[in-house]
Amino acid sequence: MKATAAMVVLLLAAASALAQTGAQTGVAASSPRARSAHSAPQPRSTPLVLPEQFAPPQEVYASFPDSDGAAAVPEPPSACQLRLAKRAVFQALGTLVGPGDCGAPDAVQLQGVVLPDQTKVALTPPATLRCPMAEQLADWLRDDVAPTLAEFGPPLRVLDNFDSYECRGRNRVRAAALSEHGRADAIDVRGFRLADGREINLTDVNAAKDLRQKIRSSACARFSTVLGPGSDGYHEEHIHLDLAERRNGYKLCQWDLREPPPPAQAASAPTDQAGEQGEQAAANPESEVPLPRPRPLAANLTNSRTKKSETK
Repeated sequence: MKATAAMVVLLLAAASALAQTGAQTGVAASSPRARSAHSAPQPRSTPLVLPEQFAPPQEVYASFPDSDGAAAVPEPPSACQLRLAKRAVFQALGTLVGPGDCGAPDAVQLQGVVLPDQTKVALTPPATLRCPMAEQLADWLRDDVAPTLAEFGPPLRVLDNFDSYECRGRNRVRAAALSEHGRADAIDVRGFRLADGREINLTDVNAAKDLRQKIRSSACARFSTVLGPGSDGYHEEHIHLDLAERRNGYKLCQWDLREPPPPAQAASAPTDQAGEQGEQAAANPESEVPLPRPRPLAANLTNSRTKKSETK
């Protein structure tokens, strides 16, 4: 019993000593010297690596503008655009850049033309053109086409735009020279629509020839190239207009003013109900049926002698 009691007393004394040592250590750690001792540089941790499916690509960062760079300043309108703004509705497009030699400077999207009486002529769809070409087209509609159409009926309201800027070869032929359409310097016009809803197709043979004659004359006077029916087989249903620059200011105007065929050529062929006889009659008119071959002279002499002997 005495030995057991002695062991308990020793254990209690040791626990008390340990408690006092821990308290002193905590006080020492809270002192400035202790804090400076524990502030020694620790080894840097490994950087966090994002999985590829969550990490944005470098193109995303490159797409953001540089915050230090100056803001882009819009280009001032050109002298051509200032003139065009007084007689047309358009949107400035700046410089068009296309593959190869395609493209154009100072391009606009021409949406409509304002006539002298302040009425508007819409382009459907809007045409993408160089500003000089758009300006020439607006002047042609204002000063030539609208007054000409007013002589024949209601006023002009719509221009039917078949094609304007398009990067392609001439007549859409592969490996051909670049078309003026690829330079935004050309437009293809099908016709016009009047205020009463009537449509005038410039290649329609049934349209008034005097009207088409006046429009052709004014177009050939204003544009460098005018191509229509009879030119090359590619402009039978529309009129091509452009401002191509040629040596010595040479112009090209090829547009035949065709007329309806005469009634004789418009007659229909015989129907199937007429049968083979009707077809043969149509193929061989009565005036063209061959006559019988004349009798030989010897046969005529023999016949006359026979008749004389009988009379005797």
